[in-house]
Amino acid sequence: MEYTIKALQPGGALTRLTLDASDSADAARRAEALGCTVLSVSQAALGLNFGRRKDFPLLLFAQELLALLRSGISILEAIEALREKELRPSVRGVLDGIHDALRQGKTLASALEESAATFPALFIAAIRASERTSSLDEALSRYAAYATQLDTLRGRLMSAALYPVLLMAVGGLVILFLMGFVVPRFAHIYEDFGGDLPLVSRLLLEWGGFVENAWPLLLAAVGAGVAALVSRQGRAAGGRLAERLAWRIPALGERLRVFQLARLYRTLGMLLRGGIPSPQSMKMVSGLLTARLATALERARIKVTEGIPLSVAFEHEGLSTPVSLRMLRVGERAGNMGEMMERAAGFHDEEMARWADWATRLFGPALMLIMGLVIGVIVVFMYLPIFQLAESIR
Repeated sequence: MEYTIKALQPGGALTRLTLDASDSADAARRAEALGCTVLSVSQAALGLNFGRRKDFPLLLFAQELLALLRSGISILEAIEALREKELRPSVRGVLDGIHDALRQGKTLASALEESAATFPALFIAAIRASERTSSLDEALSRYAAYATQLDTLRGRLMSAALYPVLLMAVGGLVILFLMGFVVPRFAHIYEDFGGDLPLVSRLLLEWGGFVENAWPLLLAAVGAGVAALVSRQGRAAGGRLAERLAWRIPALGERLRVFQLARLYRTLGMLLRGGIPSPQSMKMVSGLLTARLATALERARIKVTEGIPLSVAFEHEGLSTPVSLRMLRVGERAGNMGEMMERAAGFHDEEMARWADWATRLFGPALMLIMGLVIGVIVVFMYLPIFQLAESIR
């Protein structure tokens, strides 16, 4: 369920966040984990979302700003150049706000905080840390690489899932056509047979009569179901249900855990390399994890503040894998924990991509077999009385 949160950013700017959480208390905890002071929490308004809001192109913004800064242009002139070339009103409005804040003498991080609904807290934190060390271009480069890697992995996983989804959709439409159109037609044929019909044939006959008599109600139910699925609340509820079911499947649940840990390592690595201390970085990234892993991360953060090494805290709280644990230990000894976290994330990203490719190759044929069996059973049940009639004539 989505909640709208009014909160104060660390710099004192008022912002409005929309977070997906199990309840209002969970939403408040996730907002506080991002460093915000919560003022109010309310459930997001219900409604259909047929139009898709165009998000601010953050990756493109970081890449273009980085290119301008490396060419020797000041930050104010770079924002002016980006604003002048922008044609989209929504994006230009955000750039106008940043430009006005910079002209007032504010830092770039403070200017971004005023548009906190557009810029994620991680990006703002990375910019603020770079301003203390005068390495803004390095922070932008790290964030651009971070976002590019995430987009690449997301694209590979989406490509792997596309074929099974299309196969399920086509198979489902074929089954709906058989049960909603073909079976009712056969029901009229069987009414003229008389005598005793097999059980499956009687069930088909009853189904055909029900569809023929109640098709307006069924059509309305299908329309309501589609409307619920395309609504924001419906998508959120469906996503949570699918996530809970996926986590309960042993093999898939472990893959999802590794995927979450890889995202945790990559984000933590980016923040640590930007100079943000471990406890603060761990608090900022808790909103990226599921509730169970976020709770484990909070316990690990408390242990780190007590002086326990990060690798030990992660091992005790189940936030490591055999490979990542060894990399974290090496990072602690060499003093490059951020780099080793990013390497651990890259290792698990590649592992996840290989697993998704293997699962797709296995799941596709298995799904085709299941769909074929279902459609074959329906067809056999439809023709079974005709076969019996032919046998009786012999």
